[in-house]
Amino acid sequence: MALEMRVLQADEWDVWYDHLELAFGGVPESPQERELYKSLTELGRSLGVWDGGTCVGSAGAFSFRLSVPGGVLVPAAGVTMVGVAPTHRRRGVLTSMMRRQLDDVRAGGEPIAVLTASESAIYGRFGYGIATYALSLTVDTTRVRLTVPPGTDEVRLRLVDPEKALPECEQVYAELVSRRPGMPARQPGWERLSLLDPESMREGASPLTCVVAERADGEIAGYARYRVKPVYDHGWEGRVEVADLDALDPAATAALWRYLFEIDLTATVRAGRRPADDPLLHLVSDVRRARPVVRDSLHLRLVDLPAALEARAYAAPLDVVMEVEDAFCPWNEGRWRLVRDAEGAVSCARTADPADLELSVRELGSAYLGGITLTSLAAAGRVRELRPGALAEASRAFTADVAPWLPHGF
Repeated sequence: MALEMRVLQADEWDVWYDHLELAFGGVPESPQERELYKSLTELGRSLGVWDGGTCVGSAGAFSFRLSVPGGVLVPAAGVTMVGVAPTHRRRGVLTSMMRRQLDDVRAGGEPIAVLTASESAIYGRFGYGIATYALSLTVDTTRVRLTVPPGTDEVRLRLVDPEKALPECEQVYAELVSRRPGMPARQPGWERLSLLDPESMREGASPLTCVVAERADGEIAGYARYRVKPVYDHGWEGRVEVADLDALDPAATAALWRYLFEIDLTATVRAGRRPADDPLLHLVSDVRRARPVVRDSLHLRLVDLPAALEARAYAAPLDVVMEVEDAFCPWNEGRWRLVRDAEGAVSCARTADPADLELSVRELGSAYLGGITLTSLAAAGRVRELRPGALAEASRAFTADVAPWLPHGF
């Protein structure tokens, strides 16, 4: 029987999601998490591949707006829920879904597509490049101290109900979005993701707790959500599990970290999915005892190359011709002139002029948010300089002031 790919119908969602859980190991999610993702699913952007009445492939997309260098929010397809049944490997199921999906994204006018990969090696062949990294920290708070900036002691901290404080916390998050590339503006419903707290997610830790940082005028300048896992081994050595920490200024940032470091009966603070340039790296007395680990996070693909490149700002004037390879989306292939003039205006158009750089769309995806330099990609042989000086010029212009960051999965 031939496989059939079709847009998901509402009455097929449970079967479709059951397939996805099987593809990701077969461990059922909590009813709360399942219900949230059911409410967030955009049926018209969700694909199923069916072998008779059995779902054997799935792929979806969320309609995001992603911050890019310069603070502009760019429409982006948040690719998600991609899975192929183990019985249907090597039959072109994934490739067919990626082909259909990128065609749909282009038709819908979204210049970029983004995803987080369960296996980082999968999506490069479809033109996605690693665009952000995430930092994980496991800090020995019995040995590490913080050096805090002026004003930290004036910050007032207050424990609040995570649900009741959600609107104020979301205001903090919304203000941060334009400051750091890679952050998605929260669409309605997505604020619920940060409050998911089924017992299955706690691994023996406490329910989710929220502390807010307030300025002297009572305005909330930051928040942290966390759980505490009790550990006793010849004395209390509990662990603080940080779910979120966002703050608008250095004093609020330091006050929140200091609070987490000093929670009674704990000896460790563990935080994952932090920005690669997290200020905590500079606050701690011994960064080695913070045990920083970096891994890939957001993967990004340029779907409409000129529109994507024109949407972001550049750090310096630029006039470069790029020969771009993109076999999977051939409308992007060819020679493009990217110009950022002295006033900051940007244009990207096809040209017959000689190329200055040679690269694939995957490298452009990696460099797009400004956290990975074209120079570093060239050192790995993935960007070729054809005009002396062009690489340094382009690499400098693409760089952002802060590391791009994806604060949560999707």
